[in-house]
Amino acid sequence: MKNDKLYRLLGVRVNLVIVALFFFGITHHSQTNPIKTIVIDAGHGGKDPGCHGGFSNEKEVCLSMALKLGAMIKDKYPGIKVVYTRDKDVFVELLERANIANSVKADLFICIHANAGSNVAYGSETYVLGLHRTEAQQKVMERENAIIELEDDKGAKYKSFDMSPEAMIAMQLQGTVYREYSIRFAEQLQKEFKKMGRFDRGVKEAGFYVLYKTAMPSVLIETGFLTNPTEEKLLANTSGQVEMAKAMFSAFERYYNQMMGKETIENTIPPKVNPIQDTPKPTPITPDSSGLVFRIQVETSDKKISLNSSRFKNFEVYEYTQDKFYKYCIGIFPNDLNSARLKKTELIELGFNNAFVVAFLNGERISIEKAINLAEKN
Repeated sequence: MKNDKLYRLLGVRVNLVIVALFFFGITHHSQTNPIKTIVIDAGHGGKDPGCHGGFSNEKEVCLSMALKLGAMIKDKYPGIKVVYTRDKDVFVELLERANIANSVKADLFICIHANAGSNVAYGSETYVLGLHRTEAQQKVMERENAIIELEDDKGAKYKSFDMSPEAMIAMQLQGTVYREYSIRFAEQLQKEFKKMGRFDRGVKEAGFYVLYKTAMPSVLIETGFLTNPTEEKLLANTSGQVEMAKAMFSAFERYYNQMMGKETIENTIPPKVNPIQDTPKPTPITPDSSGLVFRIQVETSDKKISLNSSRFKNFEVYEYTQDKFYKYCIGIFPNDLNSARLKKTELIELGFNNAFVVAFLNGERISIEKAINLAEKN
């Protein structure tokens, strides 16, 4: 209740700021190549080995995947600058990793880690900065943040980081543009991990120090569990690392094409179509969705969800399909981005933590950048 009240109080004050950031920041991106520099952060390193498996450690597998991912991006997109926080086995402080990304004015920060848990825990998950929702998420956050004890000042510099629930909520509201795009990229990552046969542990949020000071869309990927012998074989094996890097690259490519205003489906091999369940293009939503329409997407699922499901909290929900996934939206705002973003803030307050604005033109999904350009012409 305390957090809900804070959301309401802060929401009123920052909504205008959010809208301004969205228009000035994202519109600027759409005029040129939206991604010029990427920072890839291989977790741990040097005196900090990270978690251990039976024969491998986190710092080594993360560095290998990071270098492979960077090489793939450089090869396909030579115009994009790829910067590594480390390209060898050295110790880099958490804040310095963020400083590197900020100093080169990165457009995307990708932090690669491996997870630890029981010997049967498995799957991949991707985090954005925010409030942890479960004890398991808290443990991941605490483990990754714990390396500050190895820094020269024993973590003294992080005492000024306000990680309280109230501060994190305020940061989420003020950093809505970066958060929305972080979630968008995280969702693409999880889709690609699932495609390669990985168990999808979902997009989550927690208060990672390494993400706290980054001034760009940022994610932390827990690729898999080194403490699970089967998972360790995948992550510690060269062919497995290549496979994981390819999945991350495919997610980046889809995210990049979204930022360029292209439909992601144009950049994938068309799937075999089941005429009942699947369609290669987004389907029209409702008869009243002609023209430019903004909505708030609140759910994505590989299985159909009843529109009367309790998870939608009695809201009228609209369903569309894209890339073999069912997607669910609330609200309809013809040519009105401002109202859509205000509604999104309201829905986040009500518990739809991953809500974000999407756009449709005559019933078909288009990129938000294209929608903004269309809205400005009207």
